[in-house]
Amino acid sequence: MALIKSISGIRGTIGGRAGDGLSPLDIVKFTSAYATYIRRTTSKTSNVIVVGRDARLSGRMVLNMVVGTLTGMGFDVVNIGLATTPTTELAVVGEQACGGIIITASHNPKQWNALKLLNDSGEFLTDEQGKEVLRIAEAEDFDYADVDHLGREQKNYTYLRRHIEQVLALPLVDAEAIRKANFSVAVDAVNSVGGIAIPKLLEALGVRRVEKLFCDPTGNFGHTPEPIPENLTAISDFMRQGKADVGFVVDPDVDRLAIVMENGEFFVEEYTLVAVADYVLSHTPGATVSNLSSSRALRDVTERHGCTYTAAAVGEVNVTTEMRRTGAIIGGEGNGGVIYPELHYGRDALVGVALFLTLLAKSGKTVSELKATYPQYAIAKTKLELRPEMDVDAILKAVEKHYQGQRVTTIDGVKIDFDDSWVHLRKSNTEPIIRIYSEAHTMEKASQLGENVKQIVLSLC
Repeated sequence: MALIKSISGIRGTIGGRAGDGLSPLDIVKFTSAYATYIRRTTSKTSNVIVVGRDARLSGRMVLNMVVGTLTGMGFDVVNIGLATTPTTELAVVGEQACGGIIITASHNPKQWNALKLLNDSGEFLTDEQGKEVLRIAEAEDFDYADVDHLGREQKNYTYLRRHIEQVLALPLVDAEAIRKANFSVAVDAVNSVGGIAIPKLLEALGVRRVEKLFCDPTGNFGHTPEPIPENLTAISDFMRQGKADVGFVVDPDVDRLAIVMENGEFFVEEYTLVAVADYVLSHTPGATVSNLSSSRALRDVTERHGCTYTAAAVGEVNVTTEMRRTGAIIGGEGNGGVIYPELHYGRDALVGVALFLTLLAKSGKTVSELKATYPQYAIAKTKLELRPEMDVDAILKAVEKHYQGQRVTTIDGVKIDFDDSWVHLRKSNTEPIIRIYSEAHTMEKASQLGENVKQIVLSLC
């Protein structure tokens, strides 16, 4: 069993003893701590917290515990039911709420669930804020409401429709161009809420032929839910038969978007953001941001438009903070997470689908032809297992010193930029390892670079 407390919330496996996983006791404790934090810090007067969930098997149980705890803390709850993560974020703003809780473990397997915690802007808590919630939970520093001040639950299942309407209202989304293109689109939603959201969006965009794979929101995931090639053989085989012009794959909470080309090959998650940014920049020039472990292709495309790119530490909240600082018009993460501030500061696969289909319709190209227009890179991933006696911070300092003649960035681990490649080393928050990501123009070169740096690290230990 596992219980992980991090910047992205509280997540754990369902079942077992309290403290060993995400048990009912843990759900109550961390929800109580979050409610206490919101009560002490919010400037809102609404007394409302929004709650939404993905379609996981444990989702209804966790939802009931969260709603009961929040009302026991004296908050009114707007329960939006089955909802994507970006839909829940937008609902916080729509309700002028004090905050929100998204019940989802994102791409984790079905035995996992999690509480993702939002502020009153519908955005994730910062690292500092999250640590305060954890402190409150550890100290059990919370008080429940008396019987005359209990909160109430209200159910409002309109927010997916509102989300889709807001996406269609974006100036750069051209539903008429998409309708005229007469696309056939395949969707793999891993039997979670994307199976509701993405087909409804496509219908609203004028797509008449939607081929559904794993779109029944039962929570019985049709495959390992992380949207990476090794887990997506079914849609790849489907596309290879020439049955659709493009395939879209989302994770269980629909904040990541992977694209499958008409030939069954993968557009590659990194290039979801690259393509969408290219389209946005061609109409509204401005700054872009992604995290340090994302492809250099975004930087290249940004500079091709005469604009400025910057990198942030890994983590959505770090990317959005940097986007605000630079006034970026588009940003995100290389895992298929598109953040388009014109709508909201959160990764949003619905926005990604709408902007990508508009780009595809206006380009007159196939998806594979479109992919060929972008700088070609490949990212390799490896890791270094740490022994108990290893001082990971000292190791990273030694790596920084070893590469002091190169361009080195240390805002999140150590990243070394070479002329035509890079390598990024960062310690894991959940495992005793150093993650090593490397990028070059071919996978062979990227893998070799990662292994070379790994050996250098071992020599420095």
